[in-house]
Amino acid sequence: MVRVYVRPMTESIAEAPVALAPLRRNRPYVLLMSGLTGQSLGVGVARFAVPLLALELTGSATAAGVVAAVGQAGALVATLPAGVVADRADRRRLVVVAAGVAAALWATVVVAGWLGSLSAWHLAVVLLGASAAAAFSDPAISGAFRAVVPTPQLPTAYATVQGRDAVAGMLGGPLGGLLYGVGHVVPVLGAVVGQAAAAVCTFFVRVPLNDDVTAARADRPLDALRAGLRYAWSTPLFRACLGLFVVVNVALGGMMIGINLELAGNGTAPVLIGVFDMVAAASMLVGAVLAPPLVRRLRLGAVTVLALGLLVAAFAAMAALQTYTAYVVLIGVGVLLVPAVNSAMAGYVAAITPAQMQGRLASVLGLSGVAAAPLAPLVGGSVLDAGGIGVVLGSLVGLLAVTVGALCLVRSLWRVGTPDTWADDALSMPG
Repeated sequence: MVRVYVRPMTESIAEAPVALAPLRRNRPYVLLMSGLTGQSLGVGVARFAVPLLALELTGSATAAGVVAAVGQAGALVATLPAGVVADRADRRRLVVVAAGVAAALWATVVVAGWLGSLSAWHLAVVLLGASAAAAFSDPAISGAFRAVVPTPQLPTAYATVQGRDAVAGMLGGPLGGLLYGVGHVVPVLGAVVGQAAAAVCTFFVRVPLNDDVTAARADRPLDALRAGLRYAWSTPLFRACLGLFVVVNVALGGMMIGINLELAGNGTAPVLIGVFDMVAAASMLVGAVLAPPLVRRLRLGAVTVLALGLLVAAFAAMAALQTYTAYVVLIGVGVLLVPAVNSAMAGYVAAITPAQMQGRLASVLGLSGVAAAPLAPLVGGSVLDAGGIGVVLGSLVGLLAVTVGALCLVRSLWRVGTPDTWADDALSMPG
């Protein structure tokens, strides 16, 4: 996985008669993006160090994978309730509180590390809490973006989000490796600062990030959750995304983690491991620039299959070569078109979903990433211990190839047109 005017709560975005100004002049969008950029960079620096720190604390790739998996379980548990809360609560306040809690949790890792009392389970608990906080922030941010971005600018806005994350990833890897060499918990300071930046910038957004929530609050939370699940399941494209993209995320995440742990186990310098992650992020930054024109010209099905097909080819070549140079070069090729898929899918979902359902739908569809988060390190770490990097890459490339083949058969994916037709697909609130 952008508006410059304040509209009445009852006015639909599609009906706004004013001309669209550039996103850089949209103050609420700029504030949100600034805070989230700091958050992405800071958390990226910290998360680069987490697998290496877990490996140091446990001495086992499998155990390091377990620590990461336990840490991601918080998001898995919190994601669906978070969507309900995001549709009922003040989204600005929700983001501020969630980011503040995450900053405090990451700070305990820094303190424990400096005191020499950090344990693997302390790290896992912090990851657990931070991932739960992110689960409450993400659907609120999704709804907030939809509240400040006109529909025609959604593909560009979400491509910019991809570029932001790519820049953060590009800098986070080398910076995390450099700081890890200074002190093993020093990179975690990045998460503390980044989360604080997200809280402060969101606090200063002064336009409403919700439509009228009176009706949403009239329903009981459990009924609202059921409505969100029914709504997502009633749309064929959403059903397909929930299943198949879990597999895509597990396969891709497992391969990335497997390569990082293999390089670390072979004594590769942390800075060089960071270079591998930096190249992936740099490629996604280029892909974010390419995404808007691609999305404007190609249907969603074509973008998806083209991007994932390139990913399969690149990782298959990695499995055959298994050298550091091959990893660095081919990761840049493989992930080049991933931002186009992410921005197209996120933009389409936001464009067709009613404002009152944005949070719940974002959380339901977010399960494809959240469910993969604890599985990917388990798969990558355990398969690496059992059979080596060749088995990790070979088995997961095969799984990814089968999934791409299944996506080719999803008719609802191929029926989605280019962004100028998305408004015609707009869905109404159930009931």
